[in-house]
Amino acid sequence: MPQANQPQCPKCHSKITVKKGIRKNKLQALQQYQCKECNYIFTKNPSKNTTYPITTILKAISSYNLGRTLQQTKENLHIEAALPTISSWLNKYKDICTFERLRNEAVKLYQPKDIIFKKSLNHIQPYTFKYNKAKLDILLKENPQFTKLKDYIEKISAKEFPHHIFTYPNQNNRQRASQLKFNHLKIISASKSNQANKLAKLALNLAKDNKQRHNAIQDFMLINDSTTIAVEVPVYLTNWDAGYYRNQKGFIFPLNNYTTPITGHIDILQVRNGLLHILDYKPDANKINPIEQLTIYALALSRKLNLPLYYFKCAWFDENNYFEFFPLHAVYEKKKPKIS
Repeated sequence: MPQANQPQCPKCHSKITVKKGIRKNKLQALQQYQCKECNYIFTKNPSKNTTYPITTILKAISSYNLGRTLQQTKENLHIEAALPTISSWLNKYKDICTFERLRNEAVKLYQPKDIIFKKSLNHIQPYTFKYNKAKLDILLKENPQFTKLKDYIEKISAKEFPHHIFTYPNQNNRQRASQLKFNHLKIISASKSNQANKLAKLALNLAKDNKQRHNAIQDFMLINDSTTIAVEVPVYLTNWDAGYYRNQKGFIFPLNNYTTPITGHIDILQVRNGLLHILDYKPDANKINPIEQLTIYALALSRKLNLPLYYFKCAWFDENNYFEFFPLHAVYEKKKPKIS
C-alpha cells in the first residue's frame, strides 16, 4: 500500500510509490522504491549528485526551447531538480540542441503553446504535419529566396490544398513516391557525420518502441535544432510539373513511365546554408538507397515553390549514418564545354 512522504517516480512522476527492498553497492545500502503506476523500480539517493533519467533531461530541454522559463519548465514537468541543475542540462547539450541561437528572438514572436503548429492529415495513412512558426519566420527572414515556402506550408492546412489526391493507394492513376523506381543519372552520395545523427541519437531515448522512432526524432529536431522548420510535409508532382521538366534543356525527366499525380511526405524539411534540405530518417540507413524517393520530393517541392532545383539538397540518415546528394545531379546532364 502506498505510504506517506514517499519519493516521486523519476520516470512517470507519479507520487504513488512503495518501498521495494534494499540494493547494496560498495559504498552503501540504498532503499529501493517501486512506482505503482508504471512499475518502475528506482532508488532515492540522498547525495547531491543525484542523476536524472535522460528522458527527463531531454523533455526539460524541449520544454525550455518551446519558450518556457527555467521555472516554468520545472513546474510544467514536475521536476524536483533545482534551477541551476536544469540550466546545466541546457549548457551540456547546447552544441547539439542549437535552437539556443534563435530562442531569444523566437520567444518575442510566439507563446510556448503557439510556437508549434500541427494538423492531422487523413491521407493513405494518418500523418501529423507540423511546423515551427518561429523558425519559419526567422529563417525565411535570413533567406528571402525561400519566401514562397511559407505560403506553401500555410496552405497545407487550408481547404484549397488538394488533400484528396493523397487518399488513394496506388490506383486511379495515383502513385506514391516512396514506391517508385526509375533510372536516373549516376550520382555519388556523400557519407558524412552530421548534426542530425547526434539529434537522432538523443531523440531515440524518448521513443518507447520502434514505432515511435520517427515521431520522436521529428519532434525533437523541430523543437531543438536551429534549422528544422517542418515535418511530414505533403508534396505532389502533377502532369503540369512533369511537363515543365520535360521542356527544360538539359533535364532528363525520369518519370515518363508513371502517371501523375505522384505524392509523398517529406520527413524533415530544413533551411540551412542557403539551401532547402530534404531529410528522411531511415533505420539502418547504410543498407538502403532512397535516391529516387528523395529526388521526387525535391522535384515536387521545387515546382510548388517555383524555385530552381539547385537550391535543394537531399539526405537520408539514422543515428550513425548520414548520406547526402544534390537532386539536380540526378536529372540534369551538364554539357561538357567544347574544346576549340
